[in-house]
Amino acid sequence: MELTFLRQFNFPFISRLLCGLWLLLSGPVVFAQSPLSLPFFDDFSTATGRPGIDLPDPARWLPGSGVYINNTMAINQPTVNVATFDGLAQNGRPYQVNNPLAQDYTDTLASRPINLAGLTARDSVYLSFYWQIRGLGELPDAGDSASRQAADSLTLQFLDNTGTWRTAWARAGGTINNNFLQAFVPIRSPAFFHGNFAFRFRSFGRASGPFDTWHIDYIYLNRGRSVNDQFVKDVATRQPLTPFLKRYTAMPLSQYVANPAAETADSVTTDINNLFNNFNFTTFRFTVRDEVSGRTVQDDPQTSSVLIAALSSQRKSAKPRPVTDLGTATRAALRYKVDVLTTDDQNPSIPGVNLRRNDTISSVAVLDDYYAYDDGTWEYAQQIRQREQIAVRFILNKSDAIGGVRACIVPFTTNQTGQAFVIKVFTNNGGRPGTAIYSQSFPTQYPTTRNGFVEFKFTKTVSVKDTFYLGYQQISSTDTTLLRIGFDKNSPFGGQIFYNGGTNWEQNLASSSLNVPGAFMLRPVMGARPDNVITATPEPLTPLLTYPNPTSGLLRWEHPSLTRLEMLNTSGRVVVAVEPSRGQQTLDVSYLPDGLYLVRLFADQRTAVQKIIIQK
Repeated sequence: MELTFLRQFNFPFISRLLCGLWLLLSGPVVFAQSPLSLPFFDDFSTATGRPGIDLPDPARWLPGSGVYINNTMAINQPTVNVATFDGLAQNGRPYQVNNPLAQDYTDTLASRPINLAGLTARDSVYLSFYWQIRGLGELPDAGDSASRQAADSLTLQFLDNTGTWRTAWARAGGTINNNFLQAFVPIRSPAFFHGNFAFRFRSFGRASGPFDTWHIDYIYLNRGRSVNDQFVKDVATRQPLTPFLKRYTAMPLSQYVANPAAETADSVTTDINNLFNNFNFTTFRFTVRDEVSGRTVQDDPQTSSVLIAALSSQRKSAKPRPVTDLGTATRAALRYKVDVLTTDDQNPSIPGVNLRRNDTISSVAVLDDYYAYDDGTWEYAQQIRQREQIAVRFILNKSDAIGGVRACIVPFTTNQTGQAFVIKVFTNNGGRPGTAIYSQSFPTQYPTTRNGFVEFKFTKTVSVKDTFYLGYQQISSTDTTLLRIGFDKNSPFGGQIFYNGGTNWEQNLASSSLNVPGAFMLRPVMGARPDNVITATPEPLTPLLTYPNPTSGLLRWEHPSLTRLEMLNTSGRVVVAVEPSRGQQTLDVSYLPDGLYLVRLFADQRTAVQKIIIQK
């Protein structure tokens, strides 16, 4: 549905003031280069889409947009890579923290200035683009008049010759549609035909996490167009390549070389998409290159031309060969690539734009020191409650040792930094998690970038053989926001997940009651030195936490060997620091003012942090 009302500044003075501020703040960036000329085109295919640099092209777009360039969040996108809008800023953190229901403008994708001077409505200038609501993300809401909650929305605005942004197109949330729809927006007002015209997309929704997701692709602005100008002579790559490895997306090199043939996938696949209303013929080349050594290990051209029908997609498949000559290498990064040979650069539909730019798609299989089932990107994050446990199965080619875990923890609604959780290692019991042979608590840490990982190092090495399970559990009963681990919805390895709701372990995808395709972004780090090796079941770890919470002033704990307790106020200042005497398991802090505190506990080479409320 179209939005019939959007918040606008209608007062000329305020509009000019805001315009002046916008020009003042963005002027050094915007006008440091000449305005762009028509045509303006971006399908985001030239963006890297890698963590930390998954950003729009700065040659076309202003920096700091918060928009996330990726090829995994959308469903059946027109071409490789889309621009995704949600409630996370460019650094991967929510725009607003500790305010779960906060709504506001979130991501903005603003073009650099474009020269439209001298044009008129008779030049038939149109901006077209494809858009999708939700995809694999979270559905934008329709709004609720009873609760006065505004509708989540995506808007397109044009910058006029007074510096005012005017809304030209808008859509509200609430309706699921897994298709990409094409929009055509004419530029007719004389106010837009000036030398520093610009346009921007803005999302409005929950600003406390990766909520209310929209996707944009294939943006094209030019003169001499019409609403019938729907088809572009372009055959493009689209879907992410399936894993190079048969059982994982990444694995230790030492485990791979133990049996390369068994660990290499029988085939890798993708698909291509024909955006033109006529058939075409294509061939493709499949290559594999080790980015560490720079050596090409496979180069297979497919020379027979294959017809692709008009406005259709087509599956492409290649057979990777096992890599057996890695020598003394300790690490490899196998970039495998499909390069489709098309005629998109001959008589192009978009003047001056070489549409062969989107004819290549690649992925990387890392052979290093860790296992992974994920592709390095999450589409959402899964949570479990205090009594629940998740475990992920890993099957070895030879005995190994675990030194820690790399985890992608996603920021949602409330900052959980310091909140304790437990990582466990389980033995194998007939194809399900057995005895926990190692358990260690860690304070929650967030990665520095979207899709980034934090390594949680074990204090003792865990020796494993054949099959082991890696799991985690939230231990605080006072945290209502729940720990969220990144979840890759595109992973084909969901059957390696096991869930325990309190009594029994259930295998994911084995029944209709537990059917969640995807993979947790938990990566065991292998090859640790055999110092302080754990090979048998240790004594159960006593939880390292205080209770009750909230408390009227008396703190209790069960751990018999607590060596130090610290309390910090909301300013980060230590207000309590004690070293409990032998046998002491209570502490009176009723003299402290009511409020929120962080408690740091130290025992048995472990550290735990929890939030606690004093309420008298």
